[in-house]
Amino acid sequence: MNGKMDMSGDMKTSMKTDNTASRLASVVVNRPSSATKGACGKVAIIDVDGILINKNISGMGSMGENPVALFREKLDALRCDSNISAVVLRINSAGGGVTATDIMSRDLTHFKRETNIPVVACLMDVGAGGAYYLATHADSIIAHPTSIVGGIGVILNIYNLEDSMGQFNVVSMPIKAGDQIDIASPERSMEKEEKAALQSIADGFHARFIDQVKSMRPATAGKKANFDGGIFSGSDAMESGLVDSIGYLDDAVQLARTRAGLGSESTVIMLRRDNDRAYSQFDVTPNAPYALLPIKMPGLDRSSLPTFLYLWQPDPSYLTSAGG
Repeated sequence: MNGKMDMSGDMKTSMKTDNTASRLASVVVNRPSSATKGACGKVAIIDVDGILINKNISGMGSMGENPVALFREKLDALRCDSNISAVVLRINSAGGGVTATDIMSRDLTHFKRETNIPVVACLMDVGAGGAYYLATHADSIIAHPTSIVGGIGVILNIYNLEDSMGQFNVVSMPIKAGDQIDIASPERSMEKEEKAALQSIADGFHARFIDQVKSMRPATAGKKANFDGGIFSGSDAMESGLVDSIGYLDDAVQLARTRAGLGSESTVIMLRRDNDRAYSQFDVTPNAPYALLPIKMPGLDRSSLPTFLYLWQPDPSYLTSAGG
């Protein structure tokens, strides 16, 4: 092929300033053969997955949603749908920030009070820490026999990197007013009274968690439930009064139907955005960033992490899964 190719013209670029994210829409994930399209009396599954923090979880492989904001948006959408008769809270989370999970629990309580719709929590692989705190606000809790349940405790991750920084001749020289304004800084050792102050806060949050469980789960009284942050299998959690029954997601849906006076033919829906490829009750919306080079040093990312956590934390990856 011989010849010349000449191109000329102007190229313009523009950046959209409007929010083009779609609103949540109802997606049918289970319509029994006898159910009629558009029939009243639906069960909605609200999925609560991953670390629960009040910030956008952005990054490669993530939808970039804020779990707290998304949870409220879902509840608001269900409030506006007169066909929703029951809700299943499908939980698969080790917990999250103390304040974030408290906000979500308060939103769920208000939703129940305003709609009088029964809510059943179903714990999947993990329902611990703040995720269990949230589950206690449901009318009933079902756990799989192999679920990990509990984690009724508080943790604040603190690191002392003073010696490590010294190896690289990095010396901290803060200018501050207020001796404890840099309390828990990784750049210096913590004083005894500073640690005591933080411990007092953690103890207070822990007591709040325990009071919540005892108030919402009176079945724990006189049973083997402990509140030291330990975890249980689903079966042991039932013996401890932390959950009401052992079952599966289908059992939770059926219980929600029964509580709402619905038949087994009622449709099950979830709320999704138009770019969300999750279309079954087990699908998970991608909202956990994937790091190609996870080389972040613990202690240097505190500004991007929650502080006190209701979080069962056996895996150090939780330290940076919040995008820090």
